Amino acid sequence: MATSSQGNRRAVKVSWATYRESIGDRSPLFAEVARAWAPKRALYAGSYVDLSPATAIPAVTFLDMDRRAAKYFAESDLVASELEGRVAPKQTPEVDFVQGVYTAPLDVPEQGFDLLISLYAGPVWDHCQQYLVSGGLLLANTSHGDASIAALDPRLTLVGVVQHRDGVWTLSDSALDEYLIPKKPALADADLIRADGRGLSYTKRAWAYLFQLE
Repeated sequence: MATSSQGNRRAVKVSWATYRESIGDRSPLFAEVARAWAPKRALYAGSYVDLSPATAIPAVTFLDMDRRAAKYFAESDLVASELEGRVAPKQTPEVDFVQGVYTAPLDVPEQGFDLLISLYAGPVWDHCQQYLVSGGLLLANTSHGDASIAALDPRLTLVGVVQHRDGVWTLSDSALDEYLIPKKPALADADLIRADGRGLSYTKRAWAYLFQLE
């Protein structure tokens, strides 16, 4: 019985459409980021096959160690078909894929991106900050501690918070001083967060946080 189940899972074709069924469609989130900040080149660490940034950002480099993701992005016709009708008019997104782990040096240009994306991916900021241009943006959540580590980096300034409620994505720059206030200030230590592998609990939470590098 277990063998049959495993065979069925292998038979399911990996696609953004099927992945959206589990994580939802984040395209409106990136539309909000693009509207407010107009990033041109993004690096999405731990992307798997989430194409959503490419619906709003002109050039996106997707990074994941998963072989299924590598196989998916190698099928350029499939990628193009899944983006068809989902991008801005007259925009042809540039999509690249790097198979690997972000903890190792990447074959991408340093300071080559103006948006770094870290969603449920771990301490991306620790390992990929050299790829972000001065003045660039980090979009991160606290799931594996990345936003909490970023919040303690004096080179980063919180410039927006992302909320996701009832299927609606919003990006706000209002009352930012109310966010990233730890419920337990003694735990606001980057090394403790790295060791724990989880983000801090805050008095006011957001789905994700947008930081700008000085």
